[in-house]
Amino acid sequence: MKKSFYKFLSIALPLALGIFLIWYVFKQFTPEQLTELRLHFENANYWYVTLSVLLSVVSHVIRAYRWNFLLQPLGYFPKLANNFMAVSVAYLMNIFIPKSGEVSRAVVLTKYEDVPFDKGFGTIISERIVDLILLALFIGFALFLQFDVLYDYLIDVVPIKKLVLFMGIGAVMFLSFLAFLRYSKSKLSLKIGTLIRGLKEGVFSILKMKKKGAFIFWSLVIWGLYFASFYVATQALQQTAGISLGILVTAFVVGSFTFGFTNSGFGTYPAAVMGILLVFGIAETVGTAFGWIVWTSNMAYIIISGGISFLALPFYNKKKLTT
Repeated sequence: MKKSFYKFLSIALPLALGIFLIWYVFKQFTPEQLTELRLHFENANYWYVTLSVLLSVVSHVIRAYRWNFLLQPLGYFPKLANNFMAVSVAYLMNIFIPKSGEVSRAVVLTKYEDVPFDKGFGTIISERIVDLILLALFIGFALFLQFDVLYDYLIDVVPIKKLVLFMGIGAVMFLSFLAFLRYSKSKLSLKIGTLIRGLKEGVFSILKMKKKGAFIFWSLVIWGLYFASFYVATQALQQTAGISLGILVTAFVVGSFTFGFTNSGFGTYPAAVMGILLVFGIAETVGTAFGWIVWTSNMAYIIISGGISFLALPFYNKKKLTT
């Protein structure tokens, strides 16, 4: 009962947050602003939006290709098509159940490529670590370009004392968890220990790769495509087409963070992008229209691609399933 309740909360709370943000943002608009917002949607150049989505598609194909660099040292050689469909299903699942994509991605490879779940999941965590490092580089670049504006803004909105308190609580909980694994002899701790060892093997597969240079190169290409996709999307609106590199990088970073808060950034992505663009003097209606255009176009692709992949996987692997 408790497990079902917590699962319900993990889905309902992010969704509720997204709905609240949508309501709150649109509630602030006057009738004139709503008319202006509608005009931005109508006047957007959707050829640029289409090109932006295509760049995202290419990044997903490369992500599927890059995955094998981590799996091959473990002795697994999945088909590129299965990798791509697993990635597509993962993005689709994140829309409906936050943070479930990584699990479903590993499950797909376990079912269709016989990759043990813990090892496959470990390689996905390894990927995420690399992604976080590259996102951190973008954060550093954004701070370098717009430090004065961002510093003044953060000082106004971020409760530093509460942030320190939460970090302290998190550190205590993490150390308590490590102590539990180290000294407990319960069945639960032994199961967790076994799972962690499998995850560790997957995570550290990055150190066993023969083609580390190629892995790094393709990782940079993936994030380069993410940024290029975002840049191309700014060209869809006349009011965002000429923004500076500093604003561009900052908005890209802020938007990237929102995917962890709600269902693939539902509600939070448009609100956050609008908020950061407003800091740099871009009108709320422009920022809102731009955020929704970017988010909805990418979600439309993810739903189509993920849905097709979900249906196609059993047919593509029919021979394997029948043997």
